[in-house]
Amino acid sequence: MIIGLKEKLTKILVDRKIVKPEDLDKALSVQKDKGGSLSDILISLGYVSKGDLMVALSEGLGIPPINLARYKIDTSVIKLISKKLAKNYKIMPISKIGNTLTLAVADPLNIFAIDDIKTLTGFKISPIITTEKDIREAIGHYYDEDSHAAIEKIVDGMQEESDVKLLEESTTFMEGIASSSDLLKMTQEAPVVKITNLLLSEAINVRASDILIEPLEHDLRIRYRVDGILHEGRRPPKILHNAIVSRLKVMSELDIAERRLPQDGRFKIKLHGREIDFRISVLPSSRGEKVALRVLDKSQATLDIDKLGFDQRSVDAIKQAALKPHGMILICGPTGCGKTTTLYSILQNVNSPDKNIVTVEDPIEYMIDGVNQVTSRPDIGLTFANALRSILRQDPNIIMIGEIRDLDTVDIAIKAALTGHLVLSTLHTTTATGSVIRLVNMGVEPFLITSSLILVGAQRLVRKVCQNCKAPYELPKDECERLNLKLDKAKPVFYRGKGCPACLNSGYKGRVGLLEVLSLSPKIKSLILENAQEYQIREEARKEGMQTLRENGMRLVLDGITALDEVLRVTVGDQDMETP
Repeated sequence: MIIGLKEKLTKILVDRKIVKPEDLDKALSVQKDKGGSLSDILISLGYVSKGDLMVALSEGLGIPPINLARYKIDTSVIKLISKKLAKNYKIMPISKIGNTLTLAVADPLNIFAIDDIKTLTGFKISPIITTEKDIREAIGHYYDEDSHAAIEKIVDGMQEESDVKLLEESTTFMEGIASSSDLLKMTQEAPVVKITNLLLSEAINVRASDILIEPLEHDLRIRYRVDGILHEGRRPPKILHNAIVSRLKVMSELDIAERRLPQDGRFKIKLHGREIDFRISVLPSSRGEKVALRVLDKSQATLDIDKLGFDQRSVDAIKQAALKPHGMILICGPTGCGKTTTLYSILQNVNSPDKNIVTVEDPIEYMIDGVNQVTSRPDIGLTFANALRSILRQDPNIIMIGEIRDLDTVDIAIKAALTGHLVLSTLHTTTATGSVIRLVNMGVEPFLITSSLILVGAQRLVRKVCQNCKAPYELPKDECERLNLKLDKAKPVFYRGKGCPACLNSGYKGRVGLLEVLSLSPKIKSLILENAQEYQIREEARKEGMQTLRENGMRLVLDGITALDEVLRVTVGDQDMETP
């Protein structure tokens, strides 16, 4: 039966020209030598995409496909197969009618798995096909116990009087426990470890970029930032506060006895087969220590400037500027808009063995092979400015500064740009043209700006409409006029998400970048030297072809990638900017 299925699959892949005959022969040869699934081998060798393979399997084997994100599975059906079996065989039980169990499978050619489930459950198996990613997400959603219920279960199970007493004693801010050894012992207790791991695991499952742990008067508030928006989780009892904070301090190698001063650190854990980095900041507050965790999932990071969602014209302008031997490139925007990711993407694009690249960051978010990265340590005198002075003695070609914060730093950065180095950095301004005015306000002479600055990019992140629940709608004509939207189509179609489990009922899933790029043309430089106002520089830049953030956003709105409300939210203040 397996041979027949394999022959049927290979025939449809070749007949539909999805895979070349010679590539298929290579994949079959690899399977013969090393074993494994033919589907996985074809994908790993890059001969076929998962989507094309799923379509081929579905049509060739007569097995219907399913989008698990849109399907709600009854909990009674989930209990029929253990989580271990579901993960090992990459399957998901969907429904049971009579004596037939419908099973979503990532690899329908794995007949042994289907036969094994049939033997273990005693049901007839009706397979349907889906992607391995959908299976993995469904397992995480349905098998992982709700964190609040799990925490309550752990707390209820803490019957030892010493454990409860230890936690109760630790809830009094500034008094704490008798000794550091007692505190360390508490952080190693199984209940505390389990609770902390549950909070971290839930953050990763919902794709959170940040976790906030905040002590209130009677309980503990946990919030997750997903796609830039904070969502409140279940509130654990206040008794767990110091135990969780102390556990996180131990994981980060911080001082568990120090509760009066802020502390920063980082740690990493391995979850779902991938390594996740966490940056931790502990801040004393009136009700106890507040913790902020930044989640850095390298598997989800996109350090490719072509895949950040920017329009091609802006990407080409940045690439061209990054190839210049000297000068300064600035990326600006508010906190959390993806400036650092864009800088990393530019470095990744120009990184090569013939370039000496050095960065100074606070802190280092992602390690890049071939790039020398330095962490700023102001507490010991290693500021951006001091680090830059030392970096210039290292004969660098390209220098990246995490952020320009003061005149001292910008002065050295501009001097470096003028003396044969390419300098990349970020600045906290809202628009590209506003960065020029900001540099002047910091005390930089206009002639130095025009001599060193090559390009400025201002960016924002907008949430993408969830593809599982997005629906079209028409915007009334009077609303278009009120928003000053000048559109090519008389009745443009807009999209928004209705809300579903896949997007946490928000209507959005994932984010994409907006970018406006200011290139310093001779006319723009002339305006800067004349101390022109920001609106004058902006007006000239738009005449030369610069697209504003609002205009970039409208392009994504009309393509159905994001929603109009989302673009208006992040580009507030640009109401006077016309949209083509």
